[in-house]
Amino acid sequence: MRSSAETSVAVFTRDLRVQDNPVLCAAARAERLVALFVLDDAVLGGPLGTSPNRAAFLAESLADLDAALRDRGGHLVVRRGDVVAETRAVAAAAAAHRVHIAADVSGYAQHRTEALDAALRADGRALDVHAASVTAVEPGAVTPAGKDHFAVFTPYHRRWAGVNKRSPLPAPNTLRCADVRGRALPTAGELCSGAPSPARPRGGGRQADRLLGEQVRTAAGYESAADDLAADATSRLSPHLHFGCVSAVSVLHAVGADSPALARQIAWRDFHHQVLAARPSCAQRDYRDRGDRWRTDPAALRAWQQGRTGYPIVDAGMRQLLHEGWMHNRARLITASFLTKTLYLDWRRGAAHFLELLVDGDIANNQLNWQWVAGTGTDTRPNRVLNPLAQAAKYDPRGEYVRRYLPELAGICGSAVHRPWRLPDGQRAELDYPEPIVDLDAGAHRFRTARGA
Repeated sequence: MRSSAETSVAVFTRDLRVQDNPVLCAAARAERLVALFVLDDAVLGGPLGTSPNRAAFLAESLADLDAALRDRGGHLVVRRGDVVAETRAVAAAAAAHRVHIAADVSGYAQHRTEALDAALRADGRALDVHAASVTAVEPGAVTPAGKDHFAVFTPYHRRWAGVNKRSPLPAPNTLRCADVRGRALPTAGELCSGAPSPARPRGGGRQADRLLGEQVRTAAGYESAADDLAADATSRLSPHLHFGCVSAVSVLHAVGADSPALARQIAWRDFHHQVLAARPSCAQRDYRDRGDRWRTDPAALRAWQQGRTGYPIVDAGMRQLLHEGWMHNRARLITASFLTKTLYLDWRRGAAHFLELLVDGDIANNQLNWQWVAGTGTDTRPNRVLNPLAQAAKYDPRGEYVRRYLPELAGICGSAVHRPWRLPDGQRAELDYPEPIVDLDAGAHRFRTARGA
């Protein structure tokens, strides 16, 4: 039942959807609402502002959200500037009694919520912060005795699996919006200069619904094929989860029972969010300082970024990132391990490059996965090294993934593609492909010595 004569503001952040949106559903209970998205200058001046891929995905997602709202009689009000100031101004213009926003975990998001709450209270208005909008299980909902978060995934997962998750919320059937002025929906070029990757994912709730539908049909095969690089059988839902075009709750409800492996990936996502919520500084600082003294090698970093290291399985992953603005999860592990454990370069350099290109570039998942691989994060085996040749043999045994992204090696048959340096001299000379930038065994040994381990 709607509350008579009341107006609420729904502030969209990383929940760009009408299905299963606690913020929108709560605001829609009022007589009128304002559906607001603020193009945050602080965010646009950060990683989003240097990522044409995420800017394009965001612009498409906002257009799709506005269309879904209009189908229900509403529309999206877009403002640009400081989120607190713009929300405060919109609430005043609409004479709104309450403002609704999703809980989020980064240090910036936590500060934004605190500042917004204080500003609205000063105006005599209330802020409702909605849990389990960005995650399936809210950070802090499960904690070990005497601590504010779980530092190890396995015990977290056991507790997480036992939590009763809420059911997905249906989208409101009709919306009645207050008359508040906004600006036109942004284009990608307004948000960020530069061309996006040619094969990047497209944004919006309709695309997310299509992908989720495909995952429902193929859920039983996810576990056996998710690590198969050539099969490309991952859900590809990560960009949509990052921007909130689909909710983690909806994914679990749709496929969790049929795909424990996919449910486990959602748990990993929640795990990293609860770590970052408790330790916001680990977005840039080591979660566990192990005294690493990272090398500085601009040429090696550039070769890694460009997919020219001479190790095809590594280079294929990096070329996929450049071409699609997305990378297979197994390839992310391989490429990150190569940078931090083989080349012994600072994980922050790799994390920044990923954030520049990944459509699903998420502070919690990106930074903490990088730290997990680098041995500075939550991995209980910090000295774990993923040998790229062993990984290639296991996850791309026929070389199909490598040939897909390295056309200069397309003529090499079978597993031989993983070791082009072993080809006969004549054939090797015809390839436009570099020699390995480091001898795997000698290089790793030398860097371990420099590290003092």
